[in-house]
Amino acid sequence: MGVVKTYKTLPKLPRGEKYSNPRISYDGRNWFLSVGYEIEYEKVELTDEKLGIDVGVKELAVVSNGKFYKNVNKTKEVKRLEQKLKREQKQLSRKIEANIIGHTKNRKPIYKTPLKDTKNIQKQNAEIRQLHKKLTDIRTNHLHQCSNEIVKTKPSRIVMECLNIKGMMKNKHLSKAIAKQKLYEFKRQIQYKCQKYGIEFIEADKWFPSSKTCSCCGQIKSDLKLKDRLYVCSCGLELDRDLNASINLENYPI
Repeated sequence: MGVVKTYKTLPKLPRGEKYSNPRISYDGRNWFLSVGYEIEYEKVELTDEKLGIDVGVKELAVVSNGKFYKNVNKTKEVKRLEQKLKREQKQLSRKIEANIIGHTKNRKPIYKTPLKDTKNIQKQNAEIRQLHKKLTDIRTNHLHQCSNEIVKTKPSRIVMECLNIKGMMKNKHLSKAIAKQKLYEFKRQIQYKCQKYGIEFIEADKWFPSSKTCSCCGQIKSDLKLKDRLYVCSCGLELDRDLNASINLENYPI
């Protein structure tokens, strides 16, 4: 490729050290070249606070200190972009159908003009890529803002539940909502930011009944259903289901 101009000047490394692991990526609009290099993190004074984080579909995350982080997919802007994406995809489908003159024996379409030479279809594809990029950027930015706010409280320990994303995606009623939440990416961001600040990150066992256990008396409510958003215990505790789970994660035994 030869000489490549970078958008920003690369940091100067000590003599003898080199950049490593170069990666080239494309986000639908821009090409990126990223390189890795080693740095030493500064020591940060942590508090004695411990945090439990319960993630879900209704809210992105509920923290044991009482903070609720909203689901960005329910915002007006994201819903507007999703509706626009549907319209653009339907328009692309109509343009492709208009370019089909027949089918082969294997039901493969025969195009009047090859798709790569059809400017209208390529222009429509570019519009769809831009909408996907906008939605991805909005969701990723929201995750960074939430994870930064949580980690910058500088607790001594953060506990999150073990997420079986592969199993959760098998639920046809919730798979689309779970995919939009990007829960695994949220956990990854919390992990590496904890490492940066020297915070202990613990992943609770996937069989730990954080939602079904009362955070006051420890009684397990085995008949708790997904539609029950308020946790009511016989000891008199009435608490939001997700907040109750996050408190149990905060008190998770090591």
